[in-house]
Amino acid sequence: MQMTGHIDTSSLMSLEAYSTWRKVHQADIIAHRRMRSVQLGEHLNIQFESEMTVRYQIQEMLRIEKIFEEEGIRSEIETYAPLMPTGGNWKATVLLEYPNVDDRRMALAQLIGIEDHLYVQVGDFERVYAIADEDLDRENEEKTSAVHFCRWELAEAMCAALTAGALLTVGCDHPHYTEQTVVTGDARTSLLADL
Repeated sequence: MQMTGHIDTSSLMSLEAYSTWRKVHQADIIAHRRMRSVQLGEHLNIQFESEMTVRYQIQEMLRIEKIFEEEGIRSEIETYAPLMPTGGNWKATVLLEYPNVDDRRMALAQLIGIEDHLYVQVGDFERVYAIADEDLDRENEEKTSAVHFCRWELAEAMCAALTAGALLTVGCDHPHYTEQTVVTGDARTSLLADL
């Protein structure tokens, strides 16, 4: 899978080529996604997207749906390409994970608005809160969704501070779900490469 910085129909593999590539590289993609996932507490998983994860998602949808005509391919690109970071920001799929159905129902009712309480913080700078669900509203008066799509826009000074070694904290300050963690190691290195 070749990274080009831009996803279009000409930069994707044919279904046949992808099927062959997938057999060899699927474990690498899963490891990449796992490395870019930040777990906040027991139930909140922030999966930071990259060109690789977005390309993989598009190729998977084309494979699963057996889409090979240009119009269908363009439609999948339009659906998923907005999840790719564009420099100076991070984009993520946020998952609220509750295996038990009853627990999930209760939690989603309590966690309305959680997407607006997700933040990243660079060193001593102010927290940057997520811009969430730009494609459509994913909650109602009774519950929030178990999946949200978020983006965080960082100022140039924040990007420079990260490059200079400032701490990167990811957190949630919802009244019913308060967690934070410092991002280190390979996850940090991978996220900084997006900026």
